[in-house]
Amino acid sequence: MKISKSGALYILITLLLGFAAVNTGNNLLFLVVSGLLAFMSVTGLAGMYNIKKMIPDLHPPEEIYSGIPAPFRLSVKNIKRSLPSFLIRIESCTGQALVFPVVVKNAECHGTVMFTYNQRGRVPVGRITVSSPYPVGFFTRYWSFETDRTVMVFPHPLASDLYGSGEESPVTGASLRRDRGMSGELERIYPYSGSEPLRMIHWKHSARSNDLLVKGFGRCVAAPLVIDLEEVPGQGVEERLSRAAWLVKRWVSERPVGMLLGGRIIPTGVGRQHGLMLLKELALYDSD
Repeated sequence: MKISKSGALYILITLLLGFAAVNTGNNLLFLVVSGLLAFMSVTGLAGMYNIKKMIPDLHPPEEIYSGIPAPFRLSVKNIKRSLPSFLIRIESCTGQALVFPVVVKNAECHGTVMFTYNQRGRVPVGRITVSSPYPVGFFTRYWSFETDRTVMVFPHPLASDLYGSGEESPVTGASLRRDRGMSGELERIYPYSGSEPLRMIHWKHSARSNDLLVKGFGRCVAAPLVIDLEEVPGQGVEERLSRAAWLVKRWVSERPVGMLLGGRIIPTGVGRQHGLMLLKELALYDSD
């Protein structure tokens, strides 16, 4: 419990009146002191009940990068059956806080706060505090909730020119190779064999010849990207991890990405979930 300046003044006045009542034996002063003490007791009970059964929670985003502010959802739920709570303040261990004027019964209020972590890896969320100056602001009562939840902080991404290593990893500007398919440019026209779909028949050229002719297209295929941490340029491990994180974030949605990390080979894959797995490997690299 924290005492405000007005609360400290209230206590001081009550004590002075109490001493005066004892020294003078004045019944009116005794009544005044009794009223002040009763008011303090009632407001104290109301304040304690106000923050009772308030459950806070912190919801991290899916991607958190070192040194970059990330939006966290900070919420509190009132599980009391009958009464609302007023002037509820939710504060995280980093000092970020939200104030909700009213949290009705069996309801949840939430807001967004920005957290910045300056280290990669698994970081504990820490303590969440619920407090309120209700009802008169003399005292601020609070509960502290310890949580064992952790968040994964990825390395800070730094732009890199390097694509990766391996015989299929191209240099900058050569990211596609061509195979037979239907998604590229028209490459040739050849006789119809019976296995091609009808929409590939070149009717205009077929009308000029005795045979059906088929359009042959190329297929654009992105070459796999294999990131070798030892080959990524940078001064020190942290900078190389940051550049590798940028490569993953930049390319994993467009082409297969794999990694050579600490003597391990992580197979190539594509998509958001595979990218998060690679970023997690980078975040935990060489950590205890």
